[in-house]
Amino acid sequence: MKKVLALILSLSLALGMLAGCGGGSASSGSGDAGSGSSAAQGGQLNLFTWQGMFPQEVLDGFTAETGIEVNYANFDTDENMLAKLETAQGGDYDVIIADDYIIQTVIAEGLAQKLDTSKLSGWGNINPVYQGQFYDPADEYTVPYGAGVQTIVYNPAAVNVEINGYADLWDSSLADNLGIIANYRVINGMVLKTMGESYNTEDTALIEEAGQRLLELAPNIRLIKDDNLQDDIISGEVGAAVMYTSQVTMAMMANPELEVVFPEEGIGLGIMAMFIPSQAPNADAAYQFIDYILRPEISAQCFEYMGYYCTNLAAEEHISEEYRSFLTLPDHFGETEMIQPISAEAEEVHNRVWTEFRSACGQ
Repeated sequence: MKKVLALILSLSLALGMLAGCGGGSASSGSGDAGSGSSAAQGGQLNLFTWQGMFPQEVLDGFTAETGIEVNYANFDTDENMLAKLETAQGGDYDVIIADDYIIQTVIAEGLAQKLDTSKLSGWGNINPVYQGQFYDPADEYTVPYGAGVQTIVYNPAAVNVEINGYADLWDSSLADNLGIIANYRVINGMVLKTMGESYNTEDTALIEEAGQRLLELAPNIRLIKDDNLQDDIISGEVGAAVMYTSQVTMAMMANPELEVVFPEEGIGLGIMAMFIPSQAPNADAAYQFIDYILRPEISAQCFEYMGYYCTNLAAEEHISEEYRSFLTLPDHFGETEMIQPISAEAEEVHNRVWTEFRSACGQ
């Protein structure tokens, strides 16, 4: 519980579907990793990901064991990560952790190197459920590092409706009592799911229709935010929320009386993964770090800290009993779908209807 309470105070979450404060032993700021000259000498690993992806003791343990200092640089969005990696032409960084959809672009642009899995003794620990996905179908470039779904959480004592799916969020009894994350593809996709459509439809007319239905939800919206939405359902600021998995974990640990709903219309699944950039200055250190993280007991520490679903099958038995039900994939999942890149035309419509919705919500 101490870990979760500390995380509630410090964690800043941003996830295309998922979604994760920690810092590196060399640097925990939000700046770039630098030129990598120290890494070229074998003494530094340039790690680039969101804030809060590793407990400090894991990073310190890696340094103590290998002598390799971790320079932990942060980005705020996947798109900013991609821009920096493109500018560096696949260099500067040794290990990057990002979301599935952006990794597809990284690979297509030749900015990730194929993995030599013979250097990863823990490769077999990966849960195959999270492999073979659209962004890396042959598992040539990536190692999964967490997964999540958009989930509805509500407090039965604070709402007057039983919630079983997305469609229930339109109930008038939820007026000014609903919080949602600020990812437009997730929330627009939620509406598409109530229409029986795919998150990834290219039909702009359907996206327009979803936008009109979304406007009807505006009276129920109290908050639209990505960061620490779990605090608002814990405090009672909202009675129900659509949240990322890590936020759900923190909310449920703080208040077990909350109800978690895996929407009957279908569930959006997202995966974060590690990869080694094509021109990584210290690829040897990258392999050592990835293999260290793949150790079951180390991986379990990371997942307890982050609050995302564990993608390391061998680590599950090392997860504390109080966390296990939140961090392992539920058996009662229904249909899942991953949000994928779509055409510029479809993206433009998504952005427009989302802007109109936020304006209608006064946010």
